[in-house]
Amino acid sequence: MKTATLKSAIRLYKTRRFEQALEELKSSGENPAESPEISYYLGLCYTQLGRYDDALVFLEQVVTAGDNLIQLYQSRMILSYIYTITGRYRLAQFELEQLLASGYESAQVYSAFGYVAYCQRRVNDSLVYLQKAITLDPTNSNALNSMGYILAEEDIDPMGALSYCKNAVERRPENASYLDSLGWAYFKAGKLGEAKIHLRKALNLAGGSREIAAHLKACLAAEGRKVTPGGRKSAAEGRRLASDQE
Repeated sequence: MKTATLKSAIRLYKTRRFEQALEELKSSGENPAESPEISYYLGLCYTQLGRYDDALVFLEQVVTAGDNLIQLYQSRMILSYIYTITGRYRLAQFELEQLLASGYESAQVYSAFGYVAYCQRRVNDSLVYLQKAITLDPTNSNALNSMGYILAEEDIDPMGALSYCKNAVERRPENASYLDSLGWAYFKAGKLGEAKIHLRKALNLAGGSREIAAHLKACLAAEGRKVTPGGRKSAAEGRRLASDQE
Protein backbone atom coordinates (compact mmCIF):
# COMPACT_ATOMS: atom_id res chain seq x y z
CA MET A 1 0.00 0.00 0.00
CA LYS A 2 1.25 3.46 -0.91
CA THR A 3 1.90 5.80 2.01
CA ALA A 4 0.57 9.35 1.98
CA THR A 5 4.12 10.61 1.43
CA LEU A 6 4.64 8.36 -1.58
CA LYS A 7 1.28 9.37 -3.06
CA SER A 8 2.23 13.02 -2.63
CA ALA A 9 5.61 12.44 -4.28
CA ILE A 10 3.98 10.69 -7.24
CA ARG A 11 1.57 13.61 -7.70
CA LEU A 12 4.48 16.04 -7.65
CA TYR A 13 6.40 13.91 -10.15
CA LYS A 14 3.46 13.71 -12.54
CA THR A 15 3.19 17.51 -12.50
CA ARG A 16 6.91 17.74 -13.31
CA ARG A 17 7.91 19.18 -9.93
CA PHE A 18 10.86 16.86 -9.73
CA GLU A 19 12.86 18.60 -6.99
CA GLN A 20 9.83 18.70 -4.70
CA ALA A 21 9.02 15.08 -5.46
CA LEU A 22 12.60 14.12 -4.62
CA GLU A 23 12.47 15.89 -1.28
CA GLU A 24 9.15 14.24 -0.49
CA LEU A 25 10.59 10.81 -1.21
CA LYS A 26 13.65 11.49 0.92
CA SER A 27 11.42 12.50 3.82
CA SER A 28 9.39 9.28 3.70
CA GLY A 29 11.54 7.62 6.36
CA GLU A 30 11.61 4.40 4.33
CA ASN A 31 14.80 2.66 3.31
CA PRO A 32 14.87 2.65 -0.53
CA ALA A 33 16.82 -0.63 -0.48
CA GLU A 34 13.76 -2.22 1.14
CA SER A 35 11.18 -0.44 -0.99
CA PRO A 36 11.53 -0.93 -4.76
CA GLU A 37 8.72 1.55 -5.40
CA ILE A 38 10.54 4.31 -3.50
CA SER A 39 13.70 3.38 -5.43
CA TYR A 40 11.77 3.53 -8.69
CA TYR A 41 10.50 7.07 -8.17
CA LEU A 42 13.84 8.24 -6.80
CA GLY A 43 15.42 6.90 -10.00
CA LEU A 44 12.82 8.68 -12.13
CA CYS A 45 13.35 12.00 -10.34
CA TYR A 46 17.14 11.83 -10.56
CA THR A 47 16.88 10.98 -14.27
CA GLN A 48 14.64 13.96 -14.96
CA LEU A 49 17.06 16.20 -13.06
CA GLY A 50 20.03 14.91 -15.06
CA ARG A 51 21.67 13.35 -12.01
CA TYR A 52 22.38 10.10 -13.78
CA ASP A 53 24.84 8.49 -11.37
CA ASP A 54 22.29 8.86 -8.57
CA ALA A 55 19.53 7.53 -10.83
CA LEU A 56 21.58 4.41 -11.66
CA VAL A 57 21.87 3.44 -8.00
CA PHE A 58 18.13 3.35 -7.45
CA LEU A 59 17.09 1.94 -10.81
CA GLU A 60 19.53 -0.93 -10.34
CA GLN A 61 17.81 -1.66 -7.03
CA VAL A 62 14.50 -1.93 -8.86
CA VAL A 63 15.75 -4.42 -11.46
CA THR A 64 17.46 -6.44 -8.73
CA ALA A 65 14.69 -6.61 -6.15
CA GLY A 66 11.53 -5.23 -7.73
CA ASP A 67 8.46 -7.37 -8.41
CA ASN A 68 6.35 -4.81 -10.31
CA LEU A 69 6.84 -5.84 -13.94
CA ILE A 70 5.91 -2.47 -15.40
CA GLN A 71 8.35 -0.63 -13.13
CA LEU A 72 11.02 -3.26 -13.76
CA TYR A 73 10.69 -2.96 -17.56
CA GLN A 74 10.61 0.82 -17.40
CA SER A 75 13.68 0.87 -15.17
CA ARG A 76 15.62 -1.21 -17.68
CA MET A 77 14.57 1.13 -20.48
CA ILE A 78 15.76 4.15 -18.49
CA LEU A 79 18.99 2.39 -17.56
CA SER A 80 19.58 1.74 -21.25
CA TYR A 81 18.92 5.40 -22.01
CA ILE A 82 21.33 6.61 -19.33
CA TYR A 83 24.06 4.20 -20.39
CA THR A 84 23.61 5.28 -24.01
CA ILE A 85 23.84 9.03 -23.46
CA THR A 86 26.85 8.53 -21.19
CA GLY A 87 28.63 6.43 -23.81
CA ARG A 88 28.38 3.06 -22.07
CA TYR A 89 26.88 1.26 -25.04
CA ARG A 90 27.57 -2.32 -24.01
CA LEU A 91 25.73 -1.77 -20.73
CA ALA A 92 22.87 -0.15 -22.64
CA GLN A 93 22.69 -3.13 -24.95
CA PHE A 94 22.75 -5.53 -21.98
CA GLU A 95 19.68 -3.89 -20.44
CA LEU A 96 17.78 -4.13 -23.73
CA GLU A 97 18.81 -7.75 -24.21
CA GLN A 98 17.48 -8.51 -20.72
CA LEU A 99 14.14 -7.01 -21.73
CA LEU A 100 13.93 -9.21 -24.81
CA ALA A 101 14.99 -12.27 -22.82
CA SER A 102 12.15 -11.63 -20.38
CA GLY A 103 9.64 -11.56 -23.24
CA TYR A 104 9.26 -7.78 -23.42
CA GLU A 105 9.44 -7.43 -27.20
CA SER A 106 8.19 -4.02 -28.26
CA ALA A 107 8.70 -1.23 -30.76
CA GLN A 108 10.16 0.85 -27.93
CA VAL A 109 12.86 -1.73 -27.22
CA TYR A 110 13.83 -2.18 -30.86
CA SER A 111 13.85 1.58 -31.38
CA ALA A 112 16.24 1.92 -28.45
CA PHE A 113 18.40 -0.87 -29.91
CA GLY A 114 18.51 1.11 -33.15
CA TYR A 115 19.69 4.23 -31.35
CA VAL A 116 22.42 2.35 -29.46
CA ALA A 117 23.63 0.72 -32.68
CA TYR A 118 23.71 4.05 -34.52
CA CYS A 119 25.69 5.67 -31.70
CA GLN A 120 28.27 2.93 -32.28
CA ARG A 121 28.24 3.65 -36.03
CA ARG A 122 26.67 0.25 -36.76
CA VAL A 123 24.40 1.83 -39.34
CA ASN A 124 23.07 -1.34 -40.99
CA ASP A 125 22.28 -2.95 -37.63
CA SER A 126 20.52 0.24 -36.59
CA LEU A 127 18.27 0.16 -39.64
CA VAL A 128 17.43 -3.50 -39.05
CA TYR A 129 16.36 -2.77 -35.46
CA LEU A 130 14.31 0.25 -36.49
CA GLN A 131 12.56 -1.75 -39.19
CA LYS A 132 11.61 -4.32 -36.54
CA ALA A 133 10.22 -1.51 -34.40
CA ILE A 134 8.15 -0.13 -37.29
CA THR A 135 6.91 -3.61 -38.22
CA LEU A 136 5.66 -4.10 -34.66
CA ASP A 137 4.16 -0.61 -34.49
CA PRO A 138 3.86 1.33 -37.77
CA THR A 139 2.68 4.38 -35.81
CA ASN A 140 5.73 4.59 -33.51
CA SER A 141 6.83 8.17 -34.19
CA ASN A 142 10.23 7.75 -32.55
CA ALA A 143 11.15 4.79 -34.75
CA LEU A 144 9.80 6.54 -37.86
CA ASN A 145 11.80 9.66 -37.11
CA SER A 146 15.00 7.74 -36.38
CA MET A 147 14.68 5.70 -39.56
CA GLY A 148 14.11 8.82 -41.63
CA TYR A 149 16.97 10.74 -40.06
CA ILE A 150 19.49 7.95 -40.60
CA LEU A 151 18.43 7.38 -44.21
CA ALA A 152 18.92 11.12 -44.83
CA GLU A 153 22.05 11.71 -42.78
CA GLU A 154 23.87 8.73 -44.28
CA ASP A 155 22.71 9.64 -47.83
CA ILE A 156 21.16 6.19 -48.17
CA ASP A 157 17.69 7.15 -49.42
CA PRO A 158 16.73 10.84 -49.08
CA MET A 159 13.31 10.36 -50.67
CA GLY A 160 12.55 7.38 -48.44
CA ALA A 161 13.74 9.48 -45.50
CA LEU A 162 11.18 12.13 -46.39
CA SER A 163 8.36 9.60 -46.22
CA TYR A 164 9.37 8.37 -42.77
CA CYS A 165 9.96 11.86 -41.40
CA LYS A 166 6.67 13.19 -42.74
CA ASN A 167 4.90 10.31 -41.06
CA ALA A 168 6.55 11.11 -37.73
CA VAL A 169 5.74 14.83 -37.97
CA GLU A 170 2.11 14.09 -38.83
CA ARG A 171 1.86 12.33 -35.47
CA ARG A 172 3.89 14.86 -33.49
CA PRO A 173 3.69 18.16 -35.42
CA GLU A 174 5.20 20.28 -32.64
CA ASN A 175 8.17 18.03 -31.90
CA ALA A 176 11.31 20.04 -32.68
CA SER A 177 13.50 16.97 -33.22
CA TYR A 178 11.06 15.49 -35.72
CA LEU A 179 10.77 18.78 -37.58
CA ASP A 180 14.55 18.99 -37.67
CA SER A 181 14.75 15.50 -39.18
CA LEU A 182 12.13 16.40 -41.77
CA GLY A 183 13.95 19.60 -42.64
CA TRP A 184 17.24 17.73 -42.92
CA ALA A 185 15.63 15.10 -45.15
CA TYR A 186 14.33 17.89 -47.41
CA PHE A 187 17.84 19.34 -47.48
CA LYS A 188 19.39 16.01 -48.41
CA ALA A 189 16.76 15.60 -51.14
CA GLY A 190 17.74 19.00 -52.57
CA LYS A 191 14.47 20.71 -51.61
CA LEU A 192 16.00 23.75 -49.93
CA GLY A 193 12.87 25.87 -49.65
CA GLU A 194 10.94 23.21 -47.74
CA ALA A 195 14.04 22.41 -45.70
CA LYS A 196 14.39 26.01 -44.57
CA ILE A 197 10.74 26.26 -43.50
CA HIS A 198 10.88 23.16 -41.30
CA LEU A 199 14.33 23.84 -39.88
CA ARG A 200 13.35 27.37 -38.86
CA LYS A 201 10.23 26.06 -37.13
CA ALA A 202 12.29 23.38 -35.39
CA LEU A 203 14.84 25.94 -34.20
CA ASN A 204 12.13 28.22 -32.82
CA LEU A 205 10.50 25.34 -30.94
CA ALA A 206 13.82 24.03 -29.61
CA GLY A 207 14.94 27.39 -28.27
CA GLY A 208 18.30 27.53 -30.02
CA SER A 209 19.51 23.93 -30.42
CA ARG A 210 23.07 23.92 -31.79
CA GLU A 211 22.42 20.87 -33.97
CA ILE A 212 19.31 22.35 -35.53
CA ALA A 213 21.08 25.69 -36.00
CA ALA A 214 23.91 23.89 -37.79
CA HIS A 215 21.41 22.18 -40.10
CA LEU A 216 19.73 25.50 -40.88
CA LYS A 217 23.08 27.18 -41.46
CA ALA A 218 24.05 24.43 -43.94
CA CYS A 219 20.72 24.86 -45.72
CA LEU A 220 21.09 28.64 -45.99
CA ALA A 221 24.67 28.32 -47.21
CA ALA A 222 23.60 25.83 -49.89
CA GLU A 223 20.76 28.09 -50.94
CA GLY A 224 23.15 31.01 -51.22
CA ARG A 225 25.54 29.03 -53.41
CA LYS A 226 22.68 27.83 -55.59
CA VAL A 227 20.84 31.11 -56.06
CA THR A 228 23.37 33.94 -56.05
CA PRO A 229 27.06 34.34 -56.89
CA GLY A 230 29.47 35.75 -54.35
CA GLY A 231 27.57 34.51 -51.32
CA ARG A 232 25.50 37.69 -50.88
CA LYS A 233 22.26 35.94 -50.17
CA SER A 234 23.99 33.52 -47.85
CA ALA A 235 25.25 36.41 -45.74
CA ALA A 236 21.78 37.92 -45.56
CA GLU A 237 20.29 34.61 -44.57
CA GLY A 238 23.03 34.23 -42.00
CA ARG A 239 21.76 37.39 -40.33
CA ARG A 240 18.26 35.92 -40.30
CA LEU A 241 19.63 32.79 -38.65
CA ALA A 242 21.17 34.91 -35.93
CA SER A 243 17.81 36.62 -35.49
CA ASP A 244 16.05 33.26 -35.22
CA GLN A 245 18.35 32.28 -32.37
CA GLU A 246 17.73 35.37 -30.29
